[in-house]
Amino acid sequence: MPSNSMNVINFNRGQLTQRDRFKHVLGGYTKKRKTEYTFPKATTSQLKALRKRLKEERQIRMLKVVALSIILIILLFSAILYSTDGIVELFTY
Repeated sequence: MPSNSMNVINFNRGQLTQRDRFKHVLGGYTKKRKTEYTFPKATTSQLKALRKRLKEERQIRMLKVVALSIILIILLFSAILYSTDGIVELFTY
């Protein structure tokens, strides 16, 4: 057991030298670099159009959810009624 744990420790120690390769990946580890984003400027008409489109998409999604819920409730209710008729028939014979 002790030799196996020593192998793990030596393996981890060997990995420390490879850390330098990943310093400059995705910003690296230094905090002196400042992340800058260049977003395009949007006009008020573009924002209004986007707001309108998102509102329509949300309404369509809500209608789909409500319709699917109603269909599932009807199917569940009909399954319960069908199964209760079968249970009643079992007890009457």
